[in-house]
Amino acid sequence: MHKTATIRLDNEAYERIKSFSEIERRSISNFIENAVLSYIEEAAFADDLEMMEILSNKELVARLKKGSQNVREKKGRFVG
Repeated sequence: MHKTATIRLDNEAYERIKSFSEIERRSISNFIENAVLSYIEEAAFADDLEMMEILSNKELVARLKKGSQNVREKKGRFVG
């Protein structure tokens, strides 16, 4: 079921959003929904530079591998 959310925008932000939504032939609410979901998706995952930093940290990689092994073997205490 769809939910309704109300937001307050200044005139400049509204006009910019309206302009981009018209270019993409979307309603303003659909444009905002897609923009927010795209932002969340990008923020939830590591970009290439972050992933290189993670993978170059040998101690961290070893701990992640050990943690994955523990999960497969159902070892440890899991906190929700």
